[in-house]
Amino acid sequence: MLSRFFINRPIFATVLSILIVVAGVITLKSLPVEQYPTITPPTVVVEAQYPGANATTIAQMVATPIEQQVNGVEGMLYMSSTSSSAGVYRLTVTFEVGTDLDMATVLVQNRVNMTLSSLPQEVTKIGVTTTKESTNVVMFLTLTSDNPSYDALYLSNYAELNLVNELSRVKGVGSVGEFGAGNYSMRLWLNPDLLTIRGISPQEIISAIESQNIQVAPGAVGAPPLASPVAFQYTLETQGLLVSEEEFGNIIVKTLSDGRYLRLKDVATIELGSQTYSTNALLKGQAVAAIAIYQLPGANALDVAQRIKARVNTLSSYLPEDVHLNITLDTTEFIHASVKEIYKTLGTAFLLVLIVILIFLQNWRAMLIPLIAIPVSLVGTFTFMGLMGFSINTLTLFGLVLAIGLVVDDAIIIVENSYRLIETGKYADMKSAVTQAMKEVSGAIVGIILVLLAVFIPTAFIGGITGMLYKQFALTIAAATVISGFNALTLSPALCALFLKPAKPSKFFLFKGFNKFFEKTTNGYTWVVQGFIRKSALAILAFLVLAILAFIGFLRLPTTFVPNEDQGYFVVSMQLPDGSSLSRTESASAKAGEILKQIDGVKTYIAINGFSMMDNAQNSNAASIFVMLENWDKRKSKALGVDAITTRFNELAYLEIPEAQSYAVSPPPIPGLGESSGFELMVEDINNYGSTSLQQAVDHLVDAGNGTPGLSMLRSTFSASVPQYYLNIDRDKVELMQIPIGDVFNALSAYIGSIYVNNFVKYGRTFQVKLQGIPDSRRVIDDVLFLNVKNTRNEMVPFSAFTTVEQRLGTELLPKYNTYSAASLSGSAASGYSSGQALTIMQQVFEQELGNTFGYEWTGLAYQEESAGSTTTMIFILAILVAFLILAAQYESWTSPFAVIMGLPIALLGVVIGCLVMNLPISVYTQIGIILLIALTAKNAILIVEFARDYRAAGKPISEAAIEAGKVRLRPILMTSFAFILGVFPLVISTGAGAASRISLGIAVFAGMLMTSLVGTLFMPNFYYVMQSLQERLTRKKQKS
Repeated sequence: MLSRFFINRPIFATVLSILIVVAGVITLKSLPVEQYPTITPPTVVVEAQYPGANATTIAQMVATPIEQQVNGVEGMLYMSSTSSSAGVYRLTVTFEVGTDLDMATVLVQNRVNMTLSSLPQEVTKIGVTTTKESTNVVMFLTLTSDNPSYDALYLSNYAELNLVNELSRVKGVGSVGEFGAGNYSMRLWLNPDLLTIRGISPQEIISAIESQNIQVAPGAVGAPPLASPVAFQYTLETQGLLVSEEEFGNIIVKTLSDGRYLRLKDVATIELGSQTYSTNALLKGQAVAAIAIYQLPGANALDVAQRIKARVNTLSSYLPEDVHLNITLDTTEFIHASVKEIYKTLGTAFLLVLIVILIFLQNWRAMLIPLIAIPVSLVGTFTFMGLMGFSINTLTLFGLVLAIGLVVDDAIIIVENSYRLIETGKYADMKSAVTQAMKEVSGAIVGIILVLLAVFIPTAFIGGITGMLYKQFALTIAAATVISGFNALTLSPALCALFLKPAKPSKFFLFKGFNKFFEKTTNGYTWVVQGFIRKSALAILAFLVLAILAFIGFLRLPTTFVPNEDQGYFVVSMQLPDGSSLSRTESASAKAGEILKQIDGVKTYIAINGFSMMDNAQNSNAASIFVMLENWDKRKSKALGVDAITTRFNELAYLEIPEAQSYAVSPPPIPGLGESSGFELMVEDINNYGSTSLQQAVDHLVDAGNGTPGLSMLRSTFSASVPQYYLNIDRDKVELMQIPIGDVFNALSAYIGSIYVNNFVKYGRTFQVKLQGIPDSRRVIDDVLFLNVKNTRNEMVPFSAFTTVEQRLGTELLPKYNTYSAASLSGSAASGYSSGQALTIMQQVFEQELGNTFGYEWTGLAYQEESAGSTTTMIFILAILVAFLILAAQYESWTSPFAVIMGLPIALLGVVIGCLVMNLPISVYTQIGIILLIALTAKNAILIVEFARDYRAAGKPISEAAIEAGKVRLRPILMTSFAFILGVFPLVISTGAGAASRISLGIAVFAGMLMTSLVGTLFMPNFYYVMQSLQERLTRKKQKS
C-alpha cells in the first residue's frame, strides 16, 4: 500500500510536498494576470476611403465587391460593415475563438486584393487597409493645454506626429485612434465666383497642382555608364513637393493674355487646416486630442496598460510647456480591483475553513494536517497552470477559491477516521491506527479524485467561448484536486502517524456545547435515515417530488450569458434628428455634460462629437461620451453603482435634452464582445425591399418591443429619412451645351465635396492636399445652382441651366451584415428580466411583427449567448455520463453509481432556491457552479457508499450497512461540506469590482452544497439501500435461471 510506505518515511513525504510548493512558487512569478483568458473572438478590419462619396455609392462600389469576396473566409463567424457619407468604409470580420489571427488577416487580405481592380480609382489611390484589431479600448489618453495658442488642431497633430506612432509600437497595442480636430491638410478653398470670372474650371486647378506639386527624382551627375571616367559623382536635388501655404499660393494656374500669371492664391484661399472637420473631442467642455488605445487581440491587457503607462511617463517629459498628457480612462483598473477583491476572498475563505476544521477536530495537532494541505495543493496548482499556458484571471482565481474548501477534504477524512479508530481501543499506537484508517478510506479518496476529474476534464474539450470559460476554471480545480489526492495518500498519513495522539474530550465550553449538539444531530439523522429505509417507497417518492421541483424551477429560471459588471465607466450614445449639423450636436453634447456634472459618482468625461459609438462611424448628428466614475471604494452605496448612475442620467437627459435620443449604457461584461451591454440584433433586408422599407420595419419593431414587457431601451441608429437633395442633371442638355459630363461631376466634387489631389510633406510626415469650395459657396442648396462649369467652347455654364433640385430622404450610414443590407437594433432586458428572457421575447416580437419579410441575426454578446445553450447542455451530459462510467468501473457495478449521482437533483434544488432568493438569473458562472456540485454531491455519496459496501461485504444486512455507513460518515461529510460552504461564503457577500460574477458563482455552490448537506445526506443511505437491494435481487434471479 502506497500510504504505508510514506507512513514509515515521513521525511520522504515531506520532501515531495516541499518540491511541489517550490515549483509552484517559481511558476507563480511568471504567470500573467488578466481579467479573462483569450476568449474574445478575434477580428480583422478592412478600411477604405472614398472622399466625397455618399453612403449609397460606397455601399455599391466598395462594400459589395469586397464583401462578396471576403464572405465565407475560413473560420469566419460573421461580418459587419458600415458605409458612411463621410466617405469612409469599414468592414469587421469576426472569427471563431482560437483562430490564428495572423493567418486570418492574410486570408482576408488576399481576398481583398482580388477586388482592387474593380474598386474606384479614388479608393485605390488612398489605399485599402487590412489589419487585425480588437474593439477593446485599454486606455483613453487626453492631450490638453491651457495655452490658447495650442488649439485643438495643434493638439491633434502633435498627438499624431509625436505620440500615436510611439504608442503604436508598444508591445500588445493593436491600434491607436486619435479623436479631435484631425490631421493637417493643405486646404485649398476655391472661390467659385473668381473662377467663373477668370474662366477656369476646378479640373484645371487640379491639373496645375498635380503638375507643379510633384515628387522629383533628378538623378545624379557622373553616374555610370559614361564614355570616359570622371572623378566625382554628384546627386541632384530640387524642390518637387511644395511645403508652405505661400508656395501653394504661387502655383501658376494660367498665363493671361498680357503675359502675367494667374496664381492659385488669386482664386483660392490657402491655409494649413484639418483633413476633416467632421469630429471633435472635449474633456469636460475643453477641446482636447483624445487618443484611444486598443489592445492587440489575445494580448494581456494588464501588461499592455503597464507598458503604455511607462511610455506615457517618457513622452510626458518631452511635451511643450503648458501641454499635458493624462490617462483619462484606464479600463484595466477594473481588472486590478476585481483581482484584488478575489485575493481578499481567497484569504477570508482560508480563515473560515480553518475555523470549521478547528470546531470539528478540536485539536491543534489535528488542525495542522488539513492546514498544510491547503498551501501544498493551491501553490502546487500554479505549476500546472504554467504548463497549460493559463494565467491568473477571474476564472482560475475562482477555481482556487473553491479549491480551498475541496483540498482539505481528503486530509479531514484521514484525520477523522484515524481518531475514530484509535478511540475504539483496538490499536496500540497511532501508526497502526493510521495504517488501518488508510486501508478504509483510500478507495473513497481515489474514487472522489476520479469523479472530480471525470466531471471537470471533459469540459477541456468543448470549443467556443463557453468552452474557454469552463476550461480554465475546471482544469484549475482538477489540478488542485489531484495534488490534494496525492498529498492525502503521502504527506497526510505520514503527518497523522507523526503528530496525532489519542485525544481527550475537550473541556472548552464551546467545544463541549458543539459536541452535545452534534451528538443530538447524529441521533436525529440516524432516526430519519432508519425511517426512510423502513418507508423506502415514500422516501423515493419524496425525492422524486423534490427532483421534479428542482428541474422545473431550473428550467423556469431566467438566464443570461454573464452578469453585467460595474467596470468604473459607461458610455452615453446620443443621436439627434436626421440631418442635424455638427454644431447642433455639440450643443446637445454640452447639455449632457452639464447633467453629468450634477450626478454624484461621476469623475470626468470625454465627449466625441460627430462619432457614433454604436455604428463605429462618423456622423454629424451623433455623439459618444465616455464617462469615468469614481473609484469603487468611494461608491460602495448601491445608489452610486453604475446601474443607478446610468438610470439617473437617462431620466435627466429625457427631460433636459428633448432634441436628442440619449442612452447611457454599460460596456460589455466581456471586453471586445459588442459595443455595450444588452443585446444587439441585426435586421436584414433579405428580400431587397430597400432602405426606406427597412427603416419602417425597424421603427415598427422598436415601437412594438418597447411596448412589450421584458424589453427596455430598444433603439436603432439606422435612418433612411435623412433630408437630402437630389440633383437631377439633364444629360441631354449637358451634351447639347458641349459640356463633358465628367467635368460636371468633377466640379461638384471640387466645390461641394472634398477632392484629395495629392500630398505634401511637413514635419517629416506626408499630409493630403484637398480642394473644396469656400464655406459661403455651399451653405444652402441654391449655392449649387449658381456654380459654373466650363464647356468645350471655354464658356462658363451655370448648373441651373441643366440641373433641377428635388428634396429626398436618404441615408448617411448604410450598415451591412453578412452581405445583406441591415439595420442594428440594440436593447436591454427590463428590470426583473434576464438577458436570456429578453432574447426570447425579442425573437417572438420579431416573428409576430415582421414574419419572414425580413431576416435577423444576433451579433456580439447575444450571438455568444444564443450559441452557448447547446454547448452547456453537452457539458452537463458529459460530466454526469463520465462520472457514472468511472464509478461503474471502480465498483464493477451498474447500480452502485446510481446511488452516488442520484443526489444531484437535491443540489440543483438548492441552486434554484438560492437564485430565487437572490433574484439572480442562471449565468455561465452558475452553470460552472452546477458542474462543481455534480462532483461535490458525488463526493459525499461516495463516503457513504464506500463504507456501506464494506459493511455489506462483512456480512451485515443491507439496511444495517446503509444506516451504519450514514451514521459513521456523517461527521466527516458535514465537516468537509461546511468547510467548503464557509469557504465560498465570501463570494456570496461580495462587493466592489467584479462582485456580480463572484456572487453568481458563489450563490450556486453555496446554496447547492448547503441543500446537499442538510437534505441530500438524508437520502443517500436510502439510495444505496434501494440500488443494492435491486442489484442483489437481479443477481439472485440470474443465478436461479
